[in-house]
Amino acid sequence: MSASSREMGPSLTPEILSHLGLANKTAAWGTLGTLRTFLSFSVDKDVQRLLKAITGQGVDCGAIVDVLTNRSREQRQLISRAFQERTQQALLKSLQAALSGNLEKIVVALLQPAAQFDAQELRTALKASDSAEDVTMEILATRTPPQLQECLAAYGHHFQVEAEDDIKSKTSGILRDLLLALAKGGRESYSGIIDYNLAEQDVQALRQDEGRSTEGPWVLILTQRNPKHLTRVFEQYQRRTGQELEEAVRTRFRGEARAALLSLASVIRNTPLYFADKLHRALQESEPNYQVLMRILISRSETDLLSIRAEFKKKFGKSLYSSLQDAVTGDCRSALLALCRAEDI
Repeated sequence: MSASSREMGPSLTPEILSHLGLANKTAAWGTLGTLRTFLSFSVDKDVQRLLKAITGQGVDCGAIVDVLTNRSREQRQLISRAFQERTQQALLKSLQAALSGNLEKIVVALLQPAAQFDAQELRTALKASDSAEDVTMEILATRTPPQLQECLAAYGHHFQVEAEDDIKSKTSGILRDLLLALAKGGRESYSGIIDYNLAEQDVQALRQDEGRSTEGPWVLILTQRNPKHLTRVFEQYQRRTGQELEEAVRTRFRGEARAALLSLASVIRNTPLYFADKLHRALQESEPNYQVLMRILISRSETDLLSIRAEFKKKFGKSLYSSLQDAVTGDCRSALLALCRAEDI
């Protein structure tokens, strides 16, 4: 192989694979999550074990964690229904009565339907102004269209108000525009064809009126275009201007607008890295932010937590598992470690 071929190989390979549909293939077992469907699943045995864990002498937290962190969310819902039929008591309420603190919060989140859990997190964030941008952007920008539809339906059902109405009343400016656009779930799907002309038009739209905070094109392009197209836009923007798109955001926008656009750009550029950064920040606080750790580890455990772990180790030089071991204390430690699953060497 020639020297030029060796130089071109690494840079061209990801793009070639992406067009072949191989770059984002999941692992052999069908998921990049750490938690998979338990193949030897027996709903009756799990119900018996959980019942014994909360009715014996002392609560067996280990048994509860072992069952709930080794079953898919669908399997946990089957366990909940079977428990109700057998005991005439709700499993969630029974476990809440037996547990407390952060472990109780994790168990509640594990047993809730995903849409209900997301809706609750969204509502809490919108009612707390200091976390509105951070959490709402995370949920609205990283869920699939079907997941987002279910979340917003659950929001309206449980809180008797539409999420869009709360977004309008609790946020303003470009942050409100971004969140409302994301909530509509109108992002284009990838057709498999690269539209070079549209990419060039989008770059020009983002560059227009440089020196002024022209928000319209930014909202439209970053919330409606598919991620593969936006990756091309990011690359062309840097070639045309000599700076990354994120640097342009830092120069042209301030406050919530800047934070929201940077978060959205981070999700688009590399979603697993976006979550790795959030986990690292949560672990670096004087007291670990258990709500952030819980939300991300649970919501991504069946999706891409293996990818998040890889990005975490690559950027910070230490595995997520070891970082959790060192920072997390209390009764929820075993549950968070179980969701993370294993050390990355």
